[in-house]
Parts: sequence; structure tokens; C-alpha cells
Amino acid sequence: MSTRNVAIIGAGVSGLTCGVAFAERGCRAAIFAKETGRQTTSGAAAAVWFPYHVESAERVIPLALQTFDVLADVARVPASGVSMIELRQFSRAGELPIPDWAIPLGASVIPSEVEGSLESFKSGFSLNVPLMDTTIYLDYLAARFRKAGGEIHANVRFEKLEDVDTTFDLVINCAGIGASELVHDADLEPHRGQVAIVPRIDGLSYAVVCDDVPLMYAIPRANDCVFGGTNEVSDNLAADPATTSRIVTECSRVLNIDKPGVLAERVGLRPFRRSGVRLERDRFCDGRTVIHNYGHGGAGFTLSWGCAHEVLNMATL
Repeated sequence: MSTRNVAIIGAGVSGLTCGVAFAERGCRAAIFAKETGRQTTSGAAAAVWFPYHVESAERVIPLALQTFDVLADVARVPASGVSMIELRQFSRAGELPIPDWAIPLGASVIPSEVEGSLESFKSGFSLNVPLMDTTIYLDYLAARFRKAGGEIHANVRFEKLEDVDTTFDLVINCAGIGASELVHDADLEPHRGQVAIVPRIDGLSYAVVCDDVPLMYAIPRANDCVFGGTNEVSDNLAADPATTSRIVTECSRVLNIDKPGVLAERVGLRPFRRSGVRLERDRFCDGRTVIHNYGHGGAGFTLSWGCAHEVLNMATL
């Protein structure tokens, strides 16, 4: 493995995590991307661990649980931006069963008096999960990658994977929604997510999520809070003021607080793949190996380490 020259396409959480995994095993690894760090789709994510909006469950749950274990360890590093937080998952529609995979993680039914204190919810469950503060965690991954000898090349766009310099004998495709053009994957859909960044909310020490329409979540971070959100098929990256107003109004109503000021608006395109996450080994016509790692929908952070470990395993075949 240590003799591999590895090129990784994409500098979101999937690309950075794969970069760390390879570089820390002695490979010469380089990341190439048009956008890096907080400019990526990952930078707009709420980034609380949960297998949200990704296909298929039997494929992704083991990857998510592997990632959970790694992130729980990383949370012991204060500078990582990862912490454990109580996630309260609610439903407006009716009974919300605890998923089988969540039971070993300690998930429990939310008492009716708690549901009643948050207007509109009929049921819910809670569990402690990793939260990745993207304003810290993405920089932590990049620093860890560079410390292991990795290089990050920004403002680079390839027309096709074969354009990667032939000195790299292994290419990892973590292009996210960009894979629709890079490898002409018609299964990929851009699912637009808009969030509002607001000041920290006094007393909000847990994350609140409701996947029913309208999608709503409030995720407290170290220095601010993420209010969301949207999930619509669109490639429009412009923030819509009316959507921001709706998000802030709904989150404030649920939390029973005065509407806070908006510090920033962010929009990202979730790379949803109808046929499921693509984790697959392939070859170029010149004999080089390529491994695809994209299509994570709304679960890029949640699947990041599990997918990186699977990519590593494929690379050693």
C-alpha cells in the first residue's frame, strides 16, 4: 500500500476522509478539487450523524455504524470539532418507531411531556450521536491530511477522470454531485439544501430534527446554530430569502423562541443517487485503477469513515 500514488477527486468530507485514510498509511496522496473546505457542499451541511436520505438501508447502515465508532473516538480530540450530542428525532404525522440499528446505540422513546413541550410533534426518539462542526472539522481533516504528507490542489477541474496525471496509479472519485458530469452518471440528482446560520440559542443543548414536510432541524454548534432546511430536486445554488424566512420562522416556532437574526445563508447540493451509494472498483483503459465513492445523499459525514475504509480495502485487492 505504501508505494501507491493516489489522486483523490473532491475535497468535501468524503475526499478529505479518504485522503487521511491513505496518507496515514504511507501513500503519496493528493486531493484535486475546484472548491475546498467550507466552499464545498460539505461546508453547508448540518453534519449531525444520521443515515438521512440515502439508498439503500442494508448497504449504508453498516458503513454508518463504522463511521459512528470512528467519530466517537475523534470526539475525544477537542480540536477536531466533533462532539457527542443528544439527537431528538420527531414526527408530526404519528408514531415514529426506533430503527433496529439505533437500539444498540441506546436510542429511547421521547416522553410525551417532552413532545408536548415542542408544538406539533406526535412522537419521537432520542440517541446520542456525533456532531461535526463543519467550521472546525473540515479544517481538522485537511490539517491531518497535510500532516501525513498529503497535498491539496484547489481550483482544479477535470473534464474526465482519465485526465489525472498518469504518475498516479490509483484514482479515487469523491466528486459528489460533480460525478454526474465527470463520469456521466445519470442516476445522480442534485437535492438542494438551504440552511440559515443563527446565533447560539440559550438552553438548546440538543439537536432537533423532523423529516416530515416541512423538513425542520435545529443543530447547535460551538459558536452558532444551524436552522434548516430544504430537500428539493434543484441545482440552484442561490440562497432564497423567502426560504430563509420560512426556515427561521418554523424553527423558532418549534423551539418557542423569538426569531433570531440570520448570520449567514448556505446552500448545498446533496448528491442523491437513485440506485444507491456508488462504492465500486473500476479500471481505465490504460490499466490504472479507479475507485468510485459518491452518491451519499444527505449522509456524507455519516458514511465518511465507513466508505473510506471500504475504499482502502478495494485498493488492496
